[in-house]
Amino acid sequence: MNTLDSLLKKIDNAKSLDFGTIFDNTIELFKKIWLKGFLMVLLMVVFAVVINLLFSLIGLAPENNFFANVDSFDMDTVFSLYGVNVLYSIPQTILLSAVTMAFVGAFYKICKQVNLGGNVVDDYFYFFKKEYASKLLMLGIIYTGIATLAQLLLFIPYIYAFVPLSYFSIVFANNPNLSEMEVVKASFAIGNKKWLITFGTMFVAGILGMLGMIACFIGVLFTMSIVYLPIFFIYKEVVGFDNTSEIDQIGAGNDSDY
Repeated sequence: MNTLDSLLKKIDNAKSLDFGTIFDNTIELFKKIWLKGFLMVLLMVVFAVVINLLFSLIGLAPENNFFANVDSFDMDTVFSLYGVNVLYSIPQTILLSAVTMAFVGAFYKICKQVNLGGNVVDDYFYFFKKEYASKLLMLGIIYTGIATLAQLLLFIPYIYAFVPLSYFSIVFANNPNLSEMEVVKASFAIGNKKWLITFGTMFVAGILGMLGMIACFIGVLFTMSIVYLPIFFIYKEVVGFDNTSEIDQIGAGNDSDY
């Protein structure tokens, strides 16, 4: 397993990445795992709906009342309600963040197995095991704290923070031995080092993912997983998968396309 020092050293010495290569690899891998990505997105949507219903039943769901009173609408009201909703949704966001990281982390493990060309185990609940629960919950709290602060500072800080936050899942999935703060440090190190290419490739991938809207919205479930793939290849180029476990390497061949 990588230690934080070895991760930071690899990140610091990372080579320049080519946008076209990352994006081409993203498209090629998506062709292979789009169905697996669909199942991952579907599971996240189902869990998000259940969690939202649960919080609604106990009266802790944020209220969507920005335009409840049109006559008194003004920007001060919008900013006030925005801040209240962001803060009010913290408990729900923590749980959703932890669940999302668990599913996306498992998805990245599947992507790595596909990338190695060996046997693929579609275990979407891999990180729902007891030994990962407390770490995921703490990462969810940290993620929510950073995201909430960035949102309260409005648009630009949140866009900047979104890139490092996007690396939480893949750093955790490939380095479950790291502590929560070490995962955060490594994620921000990669995000800061490769911010522009990460944002650019995710933005373009997001546009492609939204093309599923053409198929009466439900098509987004089939296409949205492409958004997570640039992170996979940037992490691979910056850190690599030389810490692959024996389980991941079962049946793996030597002919990787990426």
